[in-house]
Amino acid sequence: MSCSQGFELMADIVNLRRARKDKARADKEARAAENRAKFGRTSEQKRLAEARERLAERQIEAHRRDDKTE
Repeated sequence: MSCSQGFELMADIVNLRRARKDKARADKEARAAENRAKFGRTSEQKRLAEARERLAERQIEAHRRDDKTE
């Protein structure tokens, strides 16, 4: 339906149920993407990270001072 000035008077009809489900689907996909980035590592990547953590821990322990003066 158009007016004589060339613009429409009526807005598009929006199905609220569909809009709510689309938003929920988008939120779920965003959360899944975050989890893939956070937890989605291969076994090799996990082993490498553990080895690096152990190496860092050993280096920290090697530089620790013994303040056991008696």
